[in-house]
Amino acid sequence: MSTKDEILKYLQEHNQYVSGEELSEQLLVSRTAIWKNINTLRSCGYEIESTTNRGYRLVSSPDIIKPDLILSGLKTKSLAKKVFCYDKIDSTNEEAKRQALAGAPDGSLFIAEQQNGGKGRLGRTWNSPSGTGLWFSVLLRSSQLPLQVTNITLLAGLAVCRAIQSQTNAAAMIKWPNDVVIGSKKVCGILTEMAAEVDRIEYVVVGIGVNVNIESFSDELSVKATSLRIERGHPVDRIPLLQEILREFESVLNEYSSNPESTLADYKTLCVSLNRKVQFTKDKNTVSGTAVDIAPDGKLIVRCENGELISINSGEVTVQGIYGQT
Repeated sequence: MSTKDEILKYLQEHNQYVSGEELSEQLLVSRTAIWKNINTLRSCGYEIESTTNRGYRLVSSPDIIKPDLILSGLKTKSLAKKVFCYDKIDSTNEEAKRQALAGAPDGSLFIAEQQNGGKGRLGRTWNSPSGTGLWFSVLLRSSQLPLQVTNITLLAGLAVCRAIQSQTNAAAMIKWPNDVVIGSKKVCGILTEMAAEVDRIEYVVVGIGVNVNIESFSDELSVKATSLRIERGHPVDRIPLLQEILREFESVLNEYSSNPESTLADYKTLCVSLNRKVQFTKDKNTVSGTAVDIAPDGKLIVRCENGELISINSGEVTVQGIYGQT
């Protein structure tokens, strides 16, 4: 880690004024080196106050996606230790799959300011305007994967939901299986893809798209989509949110490995789909019922109007009161 990064990390960890003398002693560099690197950080967009007899205080960080900003202050042990960052790309999921074949390490992060070919479930396009969201994918190989790998999308949703709540105080909830919502509108979508052979999983790519600072949507999207900025009434810093999502994701993966029942119970408490009327298609027929539970393998359990219990593992499920469904 460079002196500049060490200074930044120290200021981030101490939410108060830090004297130049303290920085010099802690980092074993001269006061002149501290001053020069503080000015370098300022030129990179960091707002750092300096006051006589008190020292330096980090006021704000630039809202740009760069590897050094992501890594500085990142509290993970394995996730995102290797960062692939792009100004514009077709899809972070597609790039993650390409790099996986080229040998990218477990836990690699692929993130872009803009996607031209972002996609959601069922082949839908995902709107990914530049500089307004978090559009990223995480590559997971065998050491990171839970035994019940089909639940990876649910675990990612739980991590995103927790991170949004802790970082913004927004009342984020989860719509089974892969959306995070605030109220009745979608703020995040998750797309999981994997490559597997008969006897083993080669890798899993978890793609996450969070509408962070989008100020408005088209008439068509506005009835079902929202952003953190719209919900909170002010811009949200993307890097701290990303870092918290990654920290939570790693934590949730570890929690699930040691206590899957408890982790699934936490998911259920945040799942807005449960105890609501839902509709889905089975054998080309529309079926209605009430979502009553989530099975250990991640399937949604629905009690149909005739009393029959059906487990759903894929497909489109509409939930009453979400995305304008009535």
